[in-house]
Amino acid sequence: MEFALAAVAFWPGMAIGSFLNVVAGRMPQRVSVVRGRSACPSCGHEIAWYDNIPLLSFALLRGRCRSCREPISWRYPLVELTTAFLVAACFFHFGLTGDAVVAAFTCATLVALSAIDLEHRILPNRITLPSFAIVLVANTALHPSVEWALCALGASLFLFLAALVYPSGMGMGDVKLALLMGAACGRSVTVALAVGMVSSLVPAAFLFARHGSAARKMGIPFGPFLAFGTVFALFFGDWALNAYTGLMS
Repeated sequence: MEFALAAVAFWPGMAIGSFLNVVAGRMPQRVSVVRGRSACPSCGHEIAWYDNIPLLSFALLRGRCRSCREPISWRYPLVELTTAFLVAACFFHFGLTGDAVVAAFTCATLVALSAIDLEHRILPNRITLPSFAIVLVANTALHPSVEWALCALGASLFLFLAALVYPSGMGMGDVKLALLMGAACGRSVTVALAVGMVSSLVPAAFLFARHGSAARKMGIPFGPFLAFGTVFALFFGDWALNAYTGLMS
């Protein structure tokens, strides 16, 4: 049953991923995401519907614009595929429930934010704050508790203090993203923060090994790592907390 549900959810997830590419491409430029047809960023040629089919069109066009033959960014298929897999995973893990819908919405938001942060080094308030409000209201309605609000505020305060200590490595966009993390994960937000921070050490270590002390001036976007930690916590947060508690007892 779970596999069948995930398979059904995969295809709408692919369509959502296609829309997220529009969001990632237009929102940083303050262009409407609902008006105007998609166009090639290189030549401006409007993209026909048959060249805008998730994954399939990219493969058939061999990753190039039909009009100008300029390469199409790999962001497009990666966002579509990642979103589809995450949406499917949410329904596989949580079943046909409200929790699955909230988790899928959270994952889709995180994919869009990660794509934008990687390209533009920003986490737009127009995505982060409304998403935080939606997830907070939804989780509080599904599981009435002050946990969601308290964890959101606690996670945001933690990153705010970190930003005060290390402003070059942490931005206010990350602080606001922590609101969404806490509202989505509840008490498991501690796992999300820990996984996000630890995973960010991998590229940091690579840069330091390659560039030495000069790597300190090479900033890396922190949003995708926080997003990865959040996704991990959504699926494995309770398990990680219980395992940690068992080790400490």
